[in-house]
Amino acid sequence: MTDTDQTPPAGPLVWAWTTVDAPIGPVGLAATPTGLIEVAFAADGPTSERAVARLTRRLGAAPGAAPSAAHEFLAEATTELTAYFTGRRETFSVPLDWSLTSGFNRRVLRELAAHVPYGTVVSYQDLADRVGEPGAARAVGTAMGGNPLPIVVPCHRVVESGGGLGGFGGGLEVKRALLTLEGVLPEPLF
Repeated sequence: MTDTDQTPPAGPLVWAWTTVDAPIGPVGLAATPTGLIEVAFAADGPTSERAVARLTRRLGAAPGAAPSAAHEFLAEATTELTAYFTGRRETFSVPLDWSLTSGFNRRVLRELAAHVPYGTVVSYQDLADRVGEPGAARAVGTAMGGNPLPIVVPCHRVVESGGGLGGFGGGLEVKRALLTLEGVLPEPLF
């Protein structure tokens, strides 16, 4: 996966939004000319509208019309997510725009994206240790909750040290579904 730390230019930013149908429900995707900037769960009408309004305030402009580099990244992300959900893709290569996260959270999310592969899990504590902050397991949980790029930056792969699932912004059923898709959890019996 390609990622960038580029700071967006001052003033309104051209960006794009789309919604993808997925087995876990509609997933909203936002991209800038730098890359994918947000993935939103349960992106039905009202949730999608709230996400677009929040990003419009944050980025200084409403989503722009196609064609644009942002739309190209959305198309790439859509293709990759569709392949992921059908079991044909284990990694993502769409460029990422990290501008919605910073500091400790960004360090943790980058470590997660780079070093916790498909089909594996890591504990909050282990992830804290990996970024050199052994006392920061709870802060790792906060970083996971603030992850603007779930699935692509796989916060669903972070679990409790004792084996519990921990929390998940998309809901525990979605976390279970993603971990089942990746073969970490068994298929439900019924």
